[in-house]
Amino acid sequence: MAEAGSGSLTVVGLGPGEAHWLTPAAQAAIDAATDLIGYGPYLDRIPERDGQTKHASDNRVEIDRAGHALRLAAEGRNVAVVSGGDPGVFAMAAAVFEALEAGDPAWLSLPITVEPGITAMLASAARAGAPLGGDFCAISLSDNLKPWEVVTARLEAVLKADFVICLYNPISKARPWQLRAALELATRHREAQTPVIFARAVGRPDENLRILTLAEALEAAASADMATLVTIGASSTKLIPRPGEAAPWVYTPRSVTKSPSATSQGRT
Repeated sequence: MAEAGSGSLTVVGLGPGEAHWLTPAAQAAIDAATDLIGYGPYLDRIPERDGQTKHASDNRVEIDRAGHALRLAAEGRNVAVVSGGDPGVFAMAAAVFEALEAGDPAWLSLPITVEPGITAMLASAARAGAPLGGDFCAISLSDNLKPWEVVTARLEAVLKADFVICLYNPISKARPWQLRAALELATRHREAQTPVIFARAVGRPDENLRILTLAEALEAAASADMATLVTIGASSTKLIPRPGEAAPWVYTPRSVTKSPSATSQGRT
């Protein structure tokens, strides 16, 4: 057990699912922790170990969870706050700093580290090819922490700017309509044949990757869930057919010139 006042807090990302996608630095932080704090299903991915206590909680209590972690660290515990994917992308790192800002001033002296992880959009992009080869953005469709009007305003802006768009938290039992609404908005700015990727549970045993057109994605919206990462291609995003029944490769050229092969912008 850590001595009083000598605690620490590390926010770690477990990656999408496969063990080899967990970084050595994140694994070291988990191994060194006296206490693990996180959403229950994420903590379930970490084997039980003597001398280490897990503190599981629901997925809608991020600030409470972060405050709990900071209090334990202030008491001298070595705490690892666990997120899936990358902890800085729609995850626990921001919650920790929000709780830190509003909390006990003594917490400001705590050693806090954020260890990055592989986020879902990078894992799904790697499976599909290179859809993020050009400019891209990530938007969460959840309106738990921001109004839906803000979500749609941001979608409208990036659709007009012709970004590849990665949609996190696309659908849930409480809000089953939002992905279809977002895809309907996309149809005002993208052709019906625009590639769309539905990547579910990448890196886990139930992984499923579907390469659809925007028109097909609109009809398939209800088949997504919170484990699905949806990527809407830009106007320049392309498909490369592969032999047999293999799904096509998806890529977005780096170049925005008329020649799609002119991909020498900056360094390779």
